[in-house]
Amino acid sequence: MLPAEMQVRDYVTGLIKETYKSFGFSPIETPCVEHIENLCSKQGGDNEKLIFKIMKRGDKLDVKNAESESEVTDSGLRYDLTVPLSRFYANHANELPSPFKALQIGSVWRADQPQHGRFRQFVQCDIDILGEAGCLAEIELILATTTLLGRLNFSNFKVRLNERRILKAMALYSGFAEEQFDQVFIILDKMDKIGWDGVKAELTETGFDMEKVERYIHMFAELQESEDGLGYLEEKLSGILEDGVIGNLRTIRKSVESAKACEFELVFDPTLVRGMSYYTGTIFEIEMEEFSSSVAGGGRYDRMIGKFTGKDVPACGFSIGFERIITILMEQGFEIPGASVKKAYLVEKKMPAEKLTEVLKEAKAERENGVQVLVTMMNKNKKFQKEQLMKEGYEEFREFFNR
Repeated sequence: MLPAEMQVRDYVTGLIKETYKSFGFSPIETPCVEHIENLCSKQGGDNEKLIFKIMKRGDKLDVKNAESESEVTDSGLRYDLTVPLSRFYANHANELPSPFKALQIGSVWRADQPQHGRFRQFVQCDIDILGEAGCLAEIELILATTTLLGRLNFSNFKVRLNERRILKAMALYSGFAEEQFDQVFIILDKMDKIGWDGVKAELTETGFDMEKVERYIHMFAELQESEDGLGYLEEKLSGILEDGVIGNLRTIRKSVESAKACEFELVFDPTLVRGMSYYTGTIFEIEMEEFSSSVAGGGRYDRMIGKFTGKDVPACGFSIGFERIITILMEQGFEIPGASVKKAYLVEKKMPAEKLTEVLKEAKAERENGVQVLVTMMNKNKKFQKEQLMKEGYEEFREFFNR
């Protein structure tokens, strides 16, 4: 990463920490390397297929006599920050306040095909609230994340909101068996790309009963035509959907709309699925016109920590796509607001110590006044040297000669 991009990344990282700390989130650190059984717990969806696995070390590694992968692999690089957070909380719950609001910024790894805004190693930025069962957790997470985006001058983006329990209730109402839900949701998740005709065709080709498929698709059509989608579902799924689910979504929507710090649209989207199988309740994503996919996403995962402790803990998190945000800002030519003046002092080579000392003292005085000063030797091709420094943001130049 070149210096110009690193300056933007450092600025955004600082703004993230400042904004999230103002909402009461506390920074923590978790390991990059995890036990392989934790990473392969069937909680991470397709990401578990993309784990960088680490072979055993020293005497423990016996490749020649190994009969399976598990005999030579015992750990891997984390593919997200949620699994390490769950283990962290399981180990330290007694030392932490309840609820606990965690902030993590760190690298994760996925053995993916690199492409625009998608890398094998990339930074994730997560905020999570552990121990809060009510919808205040969702409200705070959405407000904190959207406040950050507003401070980066993003506006008119869309926050999509749904509930995994609504997805399950709609599938159950249509006649699908519970063991078929995941397969149904995987196909529904493709709706943006293949349309409703494609969803219907793929559900049918998979072998699902046509009557169930028709009932399922028809419900979404009625939902789209309804003026109050939540009200429609509350009536349609009465006796199937858990009490309080619709009320929670209404509270989240009303609260966020009344307290938001920038302009964006909050919409209920019954087709939002999110791939992680560990989600148990509310799920949400943020999409922008500037990017072809979501730039942030998250949801409630009330059963993950119980995998480590044997006792479920309410948990909800929101992860911002740090790399995608940086990609958008760099493509827009983002300039860091209020950045200090950058000056370059070009010093002629073989300058006597007493004259060089004067230059260094002057640079020191400038730095004490908040100016960023680079002291460097003058190249023969001064024009090219200055052009390169200008690309790094240096606006003023002074030349010091040995005479």
